[in-house]
Amino acid sequence: MKKAMFSLCIIVFLAFGITLAAISAPEKAYALYCAEDKSLLASENTDMRIAPASLTKLLTACTALYYTDSDDICTVGSEQELVPARSSLCLILEGHVLKLRDLIAGMLMASGNDAAYTIAVHTARKAAQCSMNDAESIVYFCGLMNGIAESVGMRDSNFTNPDGSDSPDQYTTVSDLIKLSEYALTFPLLKETVSEHEKYVVFESGENITWVNSNRLLDPESGYYCENAVGMKTGTTDKAGKCLIAAFEKNGKTYISIAAGCLTDGGRYRLTLKLFSENT
Repeated sequence: MKKAMFSLCIIVFLAFGITLAAISAPEKAYALYCAEDKSLLASENTDMRIAPASLTKLLTACTALYYTDSDDICTVGSEQELVPARSSLCLILEGHVLKLRDLIAGMLMASGNDAAYTIAVHTARKAAQCSMNDAESIVYFCGLMNGIAESVGMRDSNFTNPDGSDSPDQYTTVSDLIKLSEYALTFPLLKETVSEHEKYVVFESGENITWVNSNRLLDPESGYYCENAVGMKTGTTDKAGKCLIAAFEKNGKTYISIAAGCLTDGGRYRLTLKLFSENT
């Protein structure tokens, strides 16, 4: 009877396209790092390969700002057809015209995959200074991303898309994410953007929208609000679990926390706050 029930469960899993491997929980990895002292204050599995989820968007933003200008005017185009189904969106549409700085805000605050693809295509075409279709532009941009990652010392990372969607060949480590976070904070625009809880934006084409940051550490109404928090980025996929890069400022020092592989939204915030409160 037990054997029959087990077989029935397997049939149900397969009927819905689910495998036992797919539902296995990601392994947790974390760290707390002091930027001024260049020291790890707490860590676990920092060199284990993990899926980066939307933490990837910090690298997308850095790459765009390295190769372009924040005041570039970008038109949302057919690259939107490349945005994966069931994506988090900042609700831009084909034909909208925005400054790059505003696309970056939509990507980092609302975690818009739609913005990530428009940023990637714009950056690739400007950097290459030649005509490329949307798919070619994304491939070219990922090459730029990997070049930036290598230049800042990310030794065990690879990126194949600009939004962080799960991909077999897209991976990073907590150690590398610390390096990325330090680099991102050298861009004044990124440091300002990731610290904002809410932002009202008027597009160049006339539309307007308000984006709310997905980082609950910045929300005064949240149970996870922290007055020392100054950004940075959330991420969630099946492979990555619930992830969070957080930056804090305390007593003149900047602390970077990485939490990856958490099972719940609250879990990533509780782990992050525990790391910060117990080690600073």
